[in-house]
Amino acid sequence: MAKPDWSAIDALDPPRLAALFAEDEDRVARFSVDVAGLHFDWSKTHLTTAVVEAFAALAKAQDLAGKREALFAGKPVNVTEDRAAEHGAERGEGSEEAVARAAALHARMRALIDAIEGGALGPIRHVLHVGIGGSALGPDLLIDALGRDEDRYDVAIVSNVDGAALEEAFARFDPATTLLVIASKTFTTTETMLNATSVLQWMAEGGVDDPYGKVVALTAAPDKAIAWGVDETRVLPFSESVGGRYSLWSSIGFPAALALGWDAFAELLEGAGEMDRHFRLAALHENAPVLAAFADLFYTQVRHAETRATFAYDERLRLLPSYLQQLEMESNGKGVTVEGAPVGRATAPITWGGVGTDAQHAVFQLLHQGTHLVPVEFVGVIEPGDALADDHHRQLLMNMFAQGAALMQGRANADDPARAYPGDRPSSTILLDMLDPRSLGALIAFYEQRVFVNAVLLGINPFDQFGVELGKEMAKAAEKGGQDFDSSTTDLMRRAFG
Repeated sequence: MAKPDWSAIDALDPPRLAALFAEDEDRVARFSVDVAGLHFDWSKTHLTTAVVEAFAALAKAQDLAGKREALFAGKPVNVTEDRAAEHGAERGEGSEEAVARAAALHARMRALIDAIEGGALGPIRHVLHVGIGGSALGPDLLIDALGRDEDRYDVAIVSNVDGAALEEAFARFDPATTLLVIASKTFTTTETMLNATSVLQWMAEGGVDDPYGKVVALTAAPDKAIAWGVDETRVLPFSESVGGRYSLWSSIGFPAALALGWDAFAELLEGAGEMDRHFRLAALHENAPVLAAFADLFYTQVRHAETRATFAYDERLRLLPSYLQQLEMESNGKGVTVEGAPVGRATAPITWGGVGTDAQHAVFQLLHQGTHLVPVEFVGVIEPGDALADDHHRQLLMNMFAQGAALMQGRANADDPARAYPGDRPSSTILLDMLDPRSLGALIAFYEQRVFVNAVLLGINPFDQFGVELGKEMAKAAEKGGQDFDSSTTDLMRRAFG
């Protein structure tokens, strides 16, 4: 395959943001999109018609349209593993066969939830979900964002193999009324299986006669879960073609569906499906995931930004930056193309962020006056998530809007350079009408499809993650005494283990 021609993009040099607004009175409308209860505004980025056209030409050369259809058709877009990426089918957008399979597995999950709610496993008040990476981050985000007013179940998501994380949950929960949920695609994940074993021991020591009778397994390897001791009726499979960081729509979302109720989970899927349909059908210049990816690539490729920051101006979305770190950096943190050749240019920026207004008093100093160019993304919600005086939410959103304006506008001060702000610092804003399952589903699907567009234009595979394996392999080998380390690592192990 011919190497993509980036010359037109590398030559882009749009004027300062203030000049872009002065030149185009329709700029806000031109670079805004509304879909699924979300408003996207890229007007305070350096996107211009010329920039969009240059990236659209690259998208055509990279066959974005064809690869998008291949994604939804269930073709093997994960080329290194010769596998499809069918998370879209979980929300109804995929091949007929994959959508039917996902619907059947959802029905199985709903039936188990109905049984649990009906008392089939005895009284359940607590849900202890053990998983790691995509098997934990997605459910954690959903429950923290949407479950604050729910009192159906008390859920703890434990991912860290550090025993202190489990002990925190043990201190809150009663083993007699706890359901253990084990989430592992392969059902061999070392950290997860160790945590699961420790939970079973805690349950047995707490007087539970049959701890295995209160275990649910979420996995793409059901035979391994059954062999491990989980009853087949409590094994919730999901497709091997659904990647871990894209799996919250599958049975991995079980704790969220249990905690929030099935109707909420169904609305989550519908919101994501609505974003998928927008991504498939909207023209590039008014397609939210596509425009976001164009802006991402402009700053990494033309302005050489090495990081991108997301700030959620809503406490309910405090876990969003952490979720995006895995989604974006595990997907596109690659150095070779789908053909195995060096990419030859920057790929994923470092994703980081925080929660407004806390972040304003911690990291915004660097954003306004530091020497690094950091494209910023603000995420806010119009309808408040609290019942306090309106001043709370008004100040929250006013701060978000003002920060974006200040980053762009800046302020000159020839007499006191320490109080000068250079301005022309880009930001985009995502404004949700309200935070509900439908809008959150659409938001997460937007980020997934944005990652995909970035990957296609860079010519990389966003669906493998071999980079996470080497350290894990060495740790396993070291446990068996079959790994030689450098002198520094050997010394550290001697100090820790004797």
